[in-house]
Amino acid sequence: MDFISVPLTTGIVFYFTYMVFELFARRKERMFLIEKMGQNLTPLDPSVLKNQFTPLLPSFPQKSCTGLRIGCLLIGLGLGLFVGLFICIFLKNSNINASSHWERETYFSVAYGASLLFFGGLGLIISFIIESKLSVRKEDE
Repeated sequence: MDFISVPLTTGIVFYFTYMVFELFARRKERMFLIEKMGQNLTPLDPSVLKNQFTPLLPSFPQKSCTGLRIGCLLIGLGLGLFVGLFICIFLKNSNINASSHWERETYFSVAYGASLLFFGGLGLIISFIIESKLSVRKEDE
């Protein structure tokens, strides 16, 4: 499990850093709304917000394929774990010239880590290909 702790820790750190920046952006937005509502006590026109917060908000396409990306990534990671298991079974049953138990365990962790990264990346490449074909099909229609 040592091979997963470093990427997991890095992901958690980047996630919480993103959440802190998002918190400050939302605070700025709320303060702007309070100021606008304080100036005139009429209901706020939504057209005011469209022009004001465009630089703060990320621009996503209308139909995002986030579910497809996550699904292909998880399928790739599952397939990577499965292949890593078979590689480890093969390594355990074969006569490897490993002089110590530590070297054998290192081979196992490298087999799991490499197969996870390879098949996870392969899943993301497949999702990219599917998304590009869907976008070409939508442009043709």
